[in-house]
Formats: sequence, structure tokens, C-alpha cells
Amino acid sequence: MNGLAPRPLTRWIIGIVVGFLFALPLVSTLLFTLKDGDGYSLVHWTSLFDPAKAAVFAPIWVGLGNSLILAVVTVAIVLFLLAPTMLLIALRFPSFRRPFEFLVLLPITIPAIVLVVGLAPIYQQIGRTLGTGAWTLAFAYGITVLPFAYRSIQASIDAIDVRTLSEAARSLGADWFTVVTRVLAPNLRPGLLAASLISVAVVLGEFTIASILNRQVLQTGLVVVNKIDAYASAMFTLMALAFAFLLLLSIGRAGRPSARKKNS
Repeated sequence: MNGLAPRPLTRWIIGIVVGFLFALPLVSTLLFTLKDGDGYSLVHWTSLFDPAKAAVFAPIWVGLGNSLILAVVTVAIVLFLLAPTMLLIALRFPSFRRPFEFLVLLPITIPAIVLVVGLAPIYQQIGRTLGTGAWTLAFAYGITVLPFAYRSIQASIDAIDVRTLSEAARSLGADWFTVVTRVLAPNLRPGLLAASLISVAVVLGEFTIASILNRQVLQTGLVVVNKIDAYASAMFTLMALAFAFLLLLSIGRAGRPSARKKNS
């Protein structure tokens, strides 16, 4: 198997090529925001702090606030509904794993526009009972992030023997709440953290569902501002991408602290 592994030089070449392809549009966007006549300056970036343009940027700030609220509610759905259900299946109903996996992975095969068509009648009822606040999109976003969150959590479940851990804790007198929160959850921390961060990244980058259901989020705010000030839209897009990149780095480092503790 080691003979099939790429050599360090090959890995470096692949990394440089992929990094260049990802960096090229970002650098081009950055240069666009710095363009000032025939040269470059920070005049467009400093305009973000201009009180005279506060009204122009208002849709972005409102959308960002709504997106952050949506991210919190969506993460809560993942942590308090999806994760316990997966543990219940792993411990009590292992024969249901394949059907459940099929259901949670199904949304990734359905285009967002088709998903919205199916959710539209449901959201009409939600609007009558819970209102039309942007936070209600969390139900749709919870479905959208299911495939990504499931894979992250399931990888952690497969890495440990949840049945043996739970039976050992139960034999020592722990109730099921203690088993889940103090025995299983700490061992599943990398998967839970990765699922949470991926959910946040998906929520901050989603546009189709919010646009068609007429809810104001970060991406719809960027579209509105882009019609008025293309530079501002590009700058906020860069900052959103940078934030998503930091989330991905956090996912990559999620399991490392525990690994270092084990080695020490």
C-alpha cells in the first residue's frame, strides 16, 4: 500500500496546482476591490466605515444577522436531533442504519430549486403558525445540511465502540442522559464539531432557498447591494469566503488536540 502513496514532490505539485486554481478567482476579486482609476488603493475598503453609506450596506448587515441566527438554530437541529437519532440507531436499532443513511443522504441528490418547490406548501403553513421570520428557514437548512453533518458524525461513531462504552457506563449506574452527554459526546467531539462548522458554512453560503422563499439572508443581501455598489458586494463576499476558509481549517484541526493528548 505504501508503494501506491504519492511521493512528497507529487503531493506538493498537486497542492500548488489546486491552490492556484482556488486562489486565482479570489486574487482577481481582491484586485477588483482595490482598483482605483488607473491604480490601486484602499478607498473602497475604507468606504465600508463611511456613515454616509450605512443605508447602502444595511441589507448585508440585516442578512448577516439573520444568517447567524439561522446558523445557531441549524446547528441545534444537528446536535439535538440528528446526533441523538444516530446514536439511538447505533445502540438500539443497527438494522435501521442503511435505510436511515439513505434518507439523510437523499437531499444531496435533489437540486435546491426542486427542494424549494416541495417545501413551499409547508412554508405556507409555517408562515401562518410561526410567522415569516428568517429563522424559519432553519427547517429547510436542517434538511440541506443533513448529508454533510451525517458523514462527519458517522465517521466518529464508527471510530469508537459506542455499544461497549454505553454498556460499561450503564453497568456503573449511569443513566442514559449521562451516557450520552458525559461518555459518548466527548468521544464524538471531532465529528460533532465538524458537523457544526460545516452546517454554519452551508447556511452562510446558501442563496436559492432563501431567495425563492423570500427571506433575507447574507447571500440575498449581497445580491441587493451588488446592484448598488459592486465593490462592496465583492468585499463582503471575500470576507465571507475568508470566514468559511477559517471554518474549514478549524474542521481540519478539530481532532488534533485529543490526538496530542493521547501521544503525551
